[in-house]
Amino acid sequence: MAGLVDAAVGGGGLVQLPGLFTALPQHTPAALLGTNKFSSFFGTAAAGWRYARNVRFPWAPVLFAAATAFVFSFAGATAVTLLPRDAVRPLILVLLVAMLAYTLVKKDFGALHRPRDVGRRELGLALLMGAAIGFYDGLFGPGTGSFLIFLFIRFFGLDFLRATAASKIVNIATNLAALSFFVPSGHVLLAFAVPMAAANVAGAFAGTRLALRGGTPVIRKLFVTLVVVLIAKMGWDTITGT
Repeated sequence: MAGLVDAAVGGGGLVQLPGLFTALPQHTPAALLGTNKFSSFFGTAAAGWRYARNVRFPWAPVLFAAATAFVFSFAGATAVTLLPRDAVRPLILVLLVAMLAYTLVKKDFGALHRPRDVGRRELGLALLMGAAIGFYDGLFGPGTGSFLIFLFIRFFGLDFLRATAASKIVNIATNLAALSFFVPSGHVLLAFAVPMAAANVAGAFAGTRLALRGGTPVIRKLFVTLVVVLIAKMGWDTITGT
């Protein structure tokens, strides 16, 4: 399920990570986070490969964003020890609400593919975007895919389908950065992570098939649904302090 949801619109961690914490409470959070990243990496890579074969999108800004996302995800992971997550959650909640409102008000947002010419300004914007998203993914994580999709539509004129495809490439970079820490430090439960990775790949193929067949209208609906779920979850966590 996590692979399917993540491939179609991002947010697979909302499904997979709570499941791991529920099913394996005897293990440390670091081990569960590492196991989650290991399995989701393969699902994201499968989705990225499938999209790259079937969907055209501007590679230059995507690769620029992926490069800085990889580097800054390390910085975000380091900042976890310096900045409490409770301080970050209200800001992210406000951003999610604003993103949802913008998407609902602008009915044509992400409906049409109007790619912009890629020059120095756009490449610079891609670097900044990758840095911000990479840092956030390393620091906190929830909604990374949704933020990427929104930004690729807003600043590069992609439709929802192409923005989803582009977001997978950046997600691969952030997952690789996380794994370069989790794997050497032994924070991956391979007995669970390997079969989960296989299941993630199967889900990713189903999710990309759904997205490619349904196109932008289906992805837009899934995107709005996911953002609403994110807002509800993060709002509840903020209120209850969990």
